[in-house]
Amino acid sequence: MFRFGSNSGELRARAQKTALACLSSSLAHLRFLHSPSFATVAVEDISSSQPAEVLNLVQGKWKDSSSWNWVVDPLNGEPFIKVADVQEAGLKPFVESLSKCPKYGLHNPFRAQERYILFGDISAKAAHLLAQPEVSNFFTRLIQRVSPKSYDQALAEVYVSQKFLENFSGDQVRFLAKSFAIPGNHLGQQSHGFRWPYGPVALVTPFNFPLEIPLLQLMGALYMGNKPILKVDSKVSIVMEQMLRLLHECGLRMEDVDFINSDGIAMNKFLLEAKPRMTLFTGSSRIAEKLAFDLKGRIKLEDAGFDWKILGPDVQEVEYVAWVCDQDAYACSGQKCSAQSILFMHENWAASELISKMQSLAERRKLADLTIGPVLTVTTKQMLEHVNKLLEIPGSKLLFGGQPLENHTIPNIYGAMQPTAVFIPLDEILKDTNFKLATREIFGPFQVVTHYKHDELQKVLDACEKMHAHLTAAVVSNDPIFLQDVLGRSVNGTTYAGIRARTTGAPQNHWFGPAGDPRGAGIGTPEAIKLVWSCHREIIYDLGPLPPNWETPSST
Repeated sequence: MFRFGSNSGELRARAQKTALACLSSSLAHLRFLHSPSFATVAVEDISSSQPAEVLNLVQGKWKDSSSWNWVVDPLNGEPFIKVADVQEAGLKPFVESLSKCPKYGLHNPFRAQERYILFGDISAKAAHLLAQPEVSNFFTRLIQRVSPKSYDQALAEVYVSQKFLENFSGDQVRFLAKSFAIPGNHLGQQSHGFRWPYGPVALVTPFNFPLEIPLLQLMGALYMGNKPILKVDSKVSIVMEQMLRLLHECGLRMEDVDFINSDGIAMNKFLLEAKPRMTLFTGSSRIAEKLAFDLKGRIKLEDAGFDWKILGPDVQEVEYVAWVCDQDAYACSGQKCSAQSILFMHENWAASELISKMQSLAERRKLADLTIGPVLTVTTKQMLEHVNKLLEIPGSKLLFGGQPLENHTIPNIYGAMQPTAVFIPLDEILKDTNFKLATREIFGPFQVVTHYKHDELQKVLDACEKMHAHLTAAVVSNDPIFLQDVLGRSVNGTTYAGIRARTTGAPQNHWFGPAGDPRGAGIGTPEAIKLVWSCHREIIYDLGPLPPNWETPSST
């Protein structure tokens, strides 16, 4: 998922303003900035000599564990965060806590309606706090410490989260539960449709957006009346631990959310024992499919995305399109499920300066400002091996990159590679022997590039049809006939169209999620919240009166 776009100038201005404020402050004031009232850590002090601790939250209490896992600093490999690890033997309190929530939820349209108002108030207070420079900077820097990305990219995540909370302030939470009524067949009969909570639910979220993804989905679950348990990748779970403390300060009841740190095996056992009525999973397709089987389909998924961009025949604004391609493929070191994975260039674009401009933009990225940085799920060796396999395909060539980063202390368990692009001929991509390899998602700074002739659009669309993940896409063209043709024969759930189209974008103002899969989950909008965190319930009122002189009819 990502973040940049029309508000990037505003984000940059906010970042500069915050940076200037920090530089002009005294050391004591800086420490205050890094430790808001709710916080239990000082971001800049976290180190191997002063490690932070991440606790679990269950049955309304923060608790440690008999077992601790160490998280290493992605930039130097030193252990710097201790996470209280819940092992299989320690799952019982979490199972008991979730089982206390009834299927009808903690609130619904007929029960505890004041909680809709409560969560509108919590959202307003949290949005106000998150907008404060010291709090915004705290979370921006905390994100950078555990999931290194540039300050602007980390700040964008905080900004989107803050705007989301603003959007659901006041009465907006209760509006999510809006019902409808239809006249019945006779006097006294009406059918009413309601949005109903699932009750006990679970959220499992990844490392790459440690605030935005879990916070938006968590709040959506709470708004609709559910009792959630949240598991965030332990490498970055400190961010949501601190965010939960902020929410508690804003009025969230301690018992309303459980927070667990565990490995995948223990979490899988928890889900099988606790049997949540619905689980939201954001992450890899392999684990998603396993969970869908284990949980008998009671799941919503926002899994992997091998995301495509098609450049149409009308070449214009080359410099801008090159910049968007660079941002789509390499911002956050490519660690976005919406990252540009493959670029289909019309032959007119192939004859332009697009690739050379993309190369220039890629080469200006540097570790010093984290515009390129550690890759947390793929090692350097694995990425280089993938590049070499692709270069064995006839006609393939390295366009740029393809080398490890130099002069760094990133540990070997993580990846460190230059922004990379490999060209593969379209006909070779379409061959059954090559397609799986060419469309393998590499969660790092890597993309495949190809081009097509004017009469080969069908081949491009055939390639898109064969892909299994349909998350984001971009059709870069202002030709309405071309747009209509491509959009009408594709399926990706979040698709940008027009000369400014991108693949990365998960702001708070539009739906973000896959299409073409009934298990698909969305995020950010009222429609996404209602789809993922509630189900439809129909109540038919039939109050009478009976017709005059009614008599028991014959059996039918």
